[in-house]
Amino acid sequence: MKKTSLFKAAVAALAMASSVVAVSAVISTPAAADVAASKALVDAAKAKGTVGERNNGYLGFVSGSGDAATKAAVDEINEGRKSVYGQAAAKNGVSPEAAGISAYANVIVPKLKAGEYYQDASGNWVKK
Repeated sequence: MKKTSLFKAAVAALAMASSVVAVSAVISTPAAADVAASKALVDAAKAKGTVGERNNGYLGFVSGSGDAATKAAVDEINEGRKSVYGQAAAKNGVSPEAAGISAYANVIVPKLKAGEYYQDASGNWVKK
């Protein structure tokens, strides 16, 4: 094997190892734990009827604005959804708003559990 090919192979192996380490670091970072904690907090608030699914694909408060921790969790999840809707919009040639509405109708509503709140087409909160 030529020295150049050997060098390229070594660099490729190093890059591969680095990417595995980087992915492992991302998975085990506190940020991943924060998202899981936010999801658990939001799921509990949804079960209590405090938080519901808005008809635009984002979470919202059924009444009031909730405590600071719940508001922060809702904001974090909504930011994640915003990113996903933006990616879906770019991929499908639609607006992020259209992607959110589509996700609401096709993904979110079918997964709602009994007792959870969602907005109807008029924006009224409805209990499933």
